[in-house]
Amino acid sequence: MRPSEATRYVTRDASEDLLAELAQLPGDPRLGFFGPDSITWQVNREAAVFLGAGRAALLQLAHPWVAASLAHHSHLLHDAIGRFHSTFRVIYTMLFGTRAQALAAARQLFGRHAAITGQLPAAVGRHPLGAHYQANEVAALLWVHATLLLSAVDAYNLVLPPLTPAQREQYYAESKRMAALFGIPSTALPPDWNAFAHYTASMLEAALPDALLAVDPAARALGQSVLSGVGTRIRPPLWYHALTASWLPSRLRAEFDLPFGPTEQRRAETAARWLPRLYRAVPRSLRSVGPFHEAHARLRNHLPGPLTRRSNQFWMGQPRLLYPNLADL
Repeated sequence: MRPSEATRYVTRDASEDLLAELAQLPGDPRLGFFGPDSITWQVNREAAVFLGAGRAALLQLAHPWVAASLAHHSHLLHDAIGRFHSTFRVIYTMLFGTRAQALAAARQLFGRHAAITGQLPAAVGRHPLGAHYQANEVAALLWVHATLLLSAVDAYNLVLPPLTPAQREQYYAESKRMAALFGIPSTALPPDWNAFAHYTASMLEAALPDALLAVDPAARALGQSVLSGVGTRIRPPLWYHALTASWLPSRLRAEFDLPFGPTEQRRAETAARWLPRLYRAVPRSLRSVGPFHEAHARLRNHLPGPLTRRSNQFWMGQPRLLYPNLADL
């Protein structure tokens, strides 16, 4: 799926048009764009979705434009946790914030992306040396959005009763609002879950030299920094490495230099057996991430408590969602 040249890049005007359409949707602004009855909150409140975070990050880095953007315009190589926090401060505000908060986060994201542009320092995949990249390119944004969506569903389905086909379709329909916050026009989106699955499969299964996804040495180094937990004392366990590798196509595993022999396969299979039992034994209140608890406190006209603030600090690097009301501070 390739947008026309006229819609290849997200302009400020185009982004504002999308946000204006979202702002006109019916509903209580305090609920944001999803709310407690949405499948989006059901899935993304779960800490388990971070089981797929490594896989999502690697799939994003497999897009040469994304990898070049992060290599040249971020501190990911030396501060993976900082990049993690800056990403999820925006994502969680879009998911669990009020409409005003979500729209403000979307504008911040657009501004951040608008400043990211350059040329590829080497040929990779079907992209030639010197090819221009820009973070607000629709196809690149679509791929980033797709990796987050796909990885969240797969991680959720690993440890909890899998979404039914109807729930999965609803989740995808709701995700189009998230896509609009990213600046992705509806014309660039697959219309339903089956079309989305076809799109992701075509991206993952394409072979070199025509594949859009390909890993160069810079992307490989960034991927290793993600999986090593650089910038934090936390080191992902070996079973997490194995599980992440199991969720990647074999070509990308090889290009990221991820081992996946018999030992890694056993680790991934063992993790897939014990994680559901362990995770489901944890009370739901403890499994739910801080931004979800903050949203529920807001709906009760309460401020987030100390445990919620501590959870937010862990997941987002700060105690509150972006842009709280000044009266709440």
